[in-house]
Amino acid sequence: MTRIVKFAVATTMRLDEICRVEWTDLDVDRRMLLIRDRKDPRNKTGNDQRIPLFAATWFDAWALVTEQAKELQHAKGRIFPYNSRSVGTAFRRACVDVSVKGLHFHDLRHEGTSRLFEAGFAIEQVALVTGHKDWKMLRRYTHIRPEALHRLAASRAPFPSGNLAAE
Repeated sequence: MTRIVKFAVATTMRLDEICRVEWTDLDVDRRMLLIRDRKDPRNKTGNDQRIPLFAATWFDAWALVTEQAKELQHAKGRIFPYNSRSVGTAFRRACVDVSVKGLHFHDLRHEGTSRLFEAGFAIEQVALVTGHKDWKMLRRYTHIRPEALHRLAASRAPFPSGNLAAE
């Protein structure tokens, strides 16, 4: 469960997408993953999308896939060979066990999207990961914390120390 939760945040993928992606969809050389028939209200099929597997959301998607291969001791079939409904049920039970109320698996997609923006990615770049076609829908997934702006500002600060008084 932990690996799937981290992977969901790292990739902003939906649960059903995670549970049906296959090892053959993985481009090892480019560290990219092909999501087949990604949800799109206009196109029900053929909406394939490639996404990068990286560590921009504080979870490393590539490392998680590597761990999954080691645990399964093979790289064939589905990367996460679980029924999405069973995973959803296990997630809800885990939330109850730790007294977390009102959290849904799909909220992890919102969290990952927000973390991409907090990491400094532009709208167009985040959309390449989430699969959103327009800013209006993508904005609904964005819940940026104001505290995250400190980290972003520090990474872009023109002053090496970040201390204006020292200059």
